[in-house]
Formats: sequence, structure tokens, C-alpha cells
Amino acid sequence: MRVGNIYCVGRNYRLHALELGNEVPSSPMIFTKPTHALRQMNGEEIVIPKDRGEVHHELELVLRIGEGYSSGMTLGQAVDAFTLGLDLTLRDVQSQLKQKGHPWLAAKGFKGAATIGEWLPFKSAEEIEQGEFKLLRNDELAQIGQPKDMIFSCNELIRFIDEQYGLGAGDLIYTGTPAGVAALHPSDQLQCYWNGELLGSCTIK
Repeated sequence: MRVGNIYCVGRNYRLHALELGNEVPSSPMIFTKPTHALRQMNGEEIVIPKDRGEVHHELELVLRIGEGYSSGMTLGQAVDAFTLGLDLTLRDVQSQLKQKGHPWLAAKGFKGAATIGEWLPFKSAEEIEQGEFKLLRNDELAQIGQPKDMIFSCNELIRFIDEQYGLGAGDLIYTGTPAGVAALHPSDQLQCYWNGELLGSCTIK
């Protein structure tokens, strides 16, 4: 399926918002990435910028809107597949943009800034809510999250994004990252797991 819009949710886990010194939002914070930022985590290298400060990893559950979507659908009706992805972030650039009140595109939209793993068929909202995802970095646990801990649930995100911006077949939603984000370094080995199943891996270059 052709990828449509790439919607991302900021600060959707309380501890992540607090670890960066941000306020916990009262409504979903939505930003977008260009489709040119998308990369597959298929064991190969992901090239990150080397001259714009630190690049942080942010592991996230990613939802895909199915072909038969129409406005008002529930999570179970709207989503046909899910995976894990990395919302890679130029953290120093983002901090500068935030101070100036500018959009985050320069920090979030560079080529390779949106990675995705292998798609799994969506079965039920309960399966998602009860799941657990992990990021291993050089074989050490870097991040761990559970969708049930989201500030805004997947259902709430779909409804909000549809009402504010619109949703269609092939749109992706990066649902937010748990605590544990950190700077990446060349040669870092990353593996993303959903309920113990490897969905994607890559080497940072």
C-alpha cells in the first residue's frame, strides 16, 4: 500500500515528557514527517546527520490506516496493520526551534528520520493495549513501553487526527515514545521487539 501522510504524536508518555523537562499535554500534540524520511529497518544501515548535533532514538508503535477507512471509524475498523518505528530526532536542533517557537520539521523531517519495521496484521485493540515493545541498543535495553500507558489512547489519536487534519488509506501514525531516549552514535546496533518478536533492526551510520 502506498504511504500517505506520516502523523507523529509528541509527548504521549508522561515519563518521556518529564525526562525532557516538558509539560504533559492536555490534548494530542501532532506533527508530520515527509514521506522521504521513511526507511525500512531491514538489517541495513540508516544514515543520520553528522553535523547538526545529537540525533536521539525514539521507539514508537506505528499504526497504518487501511484501504476501507472512512471518517468516524474506531481503532479496530480503521487500522489494518501495525509495526514499530524510530522517530529519529535532531535534539539540539529541536531545542533551538522550540526556543524560537518555530516548527519542528528541521529536527524531525530529515531523510531517514522515520524508520519502520515489519508490518503485523492488526487483530484487536486489546492486543495492542496489552502489548509491550522494546528497543535494544548494542544488545542492551534502551527503551521499553506499553501502549496502555499512553496519555492519549490509539482510539483517541485516530479520532483527533481525523477531526483536525483528516485520515486516509496508507496514512501512518507514530503514536509517541516512552522514556529512555538518548543520543545515537555511528556503529550502534538497534533491534526493535514487539512482545519478544523482532520486527526491525538497523545499524547507525
